Amino acid sequence: MGKWLGFALAWVLILGGGYLAHQVQTDGGRVQVSEVRIPAAQGVTVSGLLYTPKTATAAHPAPAVLAAHGYINTREMQSPFAIELSRRGYVVLAMDMTGHGYSGGIVGTDDFGGPAALAYLRSLPVVDKARVGMEGHSMGGGPVMAAAAELPDGYSAVVLEGSTPGLLGAKAPENPKNLAVVFGQYDEFAGLMWQVPKGAMVASSPRLQKLFGLSGPIEVGRIYGDRAAGTARMLVNPPVTHPWEHFSRAGVGAAIEWLQLTVPTATPASPQAQVWLWKEIGTLVAFLGMVALILATFELLLDTPLFHALARPAEPAAERRDLRWWLALALTAALPALTYFPFMKLGQAFLPMALFPQWIQNQLLVWALGTAAISFVLGQLLRRPVRFTPQWALSVGAAVVTMAVAYLSLVVVDALFKVDYRFWVVGLKPLSAARWAELPAYLALWTVFFLVTLRGLAAHIAVRGEGLFAAIAWGKIAMALGFGVLVIWEYATLFRTGFLGTPTEPLNVIVAIQFVPLLGVIGIVGAWTYRRTNSYVPGALICALLISWYVTSGTANHWAPGFKPQLPGAAQKR
Repeated sequence: MGKWLGFALAWVLILGGGYLAHQVQTDGGRVQVSEVRIPAAQGVTVSGLLYTPKTATAAHPAPAVLAAHGYINTREMQSPFAIELSRRGYVVLAMDMTGHGYSGGIVGTDDFGGPAALAYLRSLPVVDKARVGMEGHSMGGGPVMAAAAELPDGYSAVVLEGSTPGLLGAKAPENPKNLAVVFGQYDEFAGLMWQVPKGAMVASSPRLQKLFGLSGPIEVGRIYGDRAAGTARMLVNPPVTHPWEHFSRAGVGAAIEWLQLTVPTATPASPQAQVWLWKEIGTLVAFLGMVALILATFELLLDTPLFHALARPAEPAAERRDLRWWLALALTAALPALTYFPFMKLGQAFLPMALFPQWIQNQLLVWALGTAAISFVLGQLLRRPVRFTPQWALSVGAAVVTMAVAYLSLVVVDALFKVDYRFWVVGLKPLSAARWAELPAYLALWTVFFLVTLRGLAAHIAVRGEGLFAAIAWGKIAMALGFGVLVIWEYATLFRTGFLGTPTEPLNVIVAIQFVPLLGVIGIVGAWTYRRTNSYVPGALICALLISWYVTSGTANHWAPGFKPQLPGAAQKR
């Protein structure tokens, strides 16, 4: 009965969190959120979420905003802007850039899909074509600036959040209309974007001053130029980082303020009256519910006749936390963080190809497999006489069924509420057909990593006689502590000096943030499944399925049949 209760409570979290997110996203039913697919050049389709207020009708067209996410993100990353603008009466199209999410092509195809998305938005009968704005974060400046260049009379204003015109050679107008630049004081890409050492110095950037038509420092918050003539300019420089710009009251509020000034709506509201965070809390609760569902489903499977033979009490080798145990813990926690930057750099040589089209995932796998190789060698030196009872066929079956239930939960949430599982930089989406085809090759390599990693976790970190909560806690610490320390060190250094601890690795530092919670989840799953089966295999297979799904669904494609690779180096330079 207790196991079924855990299963039911997991669904309560999933459905309750999804419902909360849906209510916030739709403004209590006053905004409709729908899927759209937009034809673009070269046979590519651009996907998007369309937020349509009920006040927007063909008889009373509303202002509109095109919103674009950054590199290796998806349209859901723009939900703070989409939620706040749509509840103020704007029709909002949050697009997936080409090569991202559910859009086709690769990174950069058809000007990132921006011109096609803007043309589609303007074609809607409920949109007032004279009042259209755009907003883009990071590489999302690419599609909106390209749209501004292709359709110079198709928009009234632009907000660049942590971005710059012509990023990595992308198309952009020389003088975009009514431009607001929101750039964080701690933005990790200050040198790339505006050629200044720190984000706090962006007002002194000669490049930005030229864009503003000035020859000296820009006054933050001051409106320059003439809105009616389309020459208005404003710089906002909040105390935030690059991934924080689109997930903060300051970053979202600045966009609301500028668009209400330059693309007027009939129902304006204070830029600080924001509710979007509750949507993120809802999807976080649903994500945690999915983790609970994985554990509960696995527990229930062990009680079935088919999988009951898997159920065995764990037989840890360590009888107490002695010096060798503490050394194993330190190595397990520290090694992934110590190898992260060297192996990610080495992984740049793992170029996108037919079986492995995602450059960032390729680099992550070089890091994962390289770390696993070192871990295996160290494990032999610290070897304990441990006995496992792996049952490969049953383990595969249990892992597949467990993750099928987890995937089904997201399909249900997507169908009912049009949200996914996410919080800030962590996001888990259903796979498109194209991404399902990419999954098997990546799954094979992630499986190797997790078999080595979770074998080491079970052999060296589990202690005989310890309780469930202690086992889970130490599993989380062993897997996530190193990355947690790494991220804290990077950002403590940034906030103290204005520079990351590794100032030449801004993208990889941002990618590392999401691995703190993800590795924590892996530690939980690994400890839980080992205690119930005396085997590392089921947990390794579950984690391989989860992480390959996670990364494949949310990472950019740099290779696809019929498309010439564009923007070489984008994965590192952003």
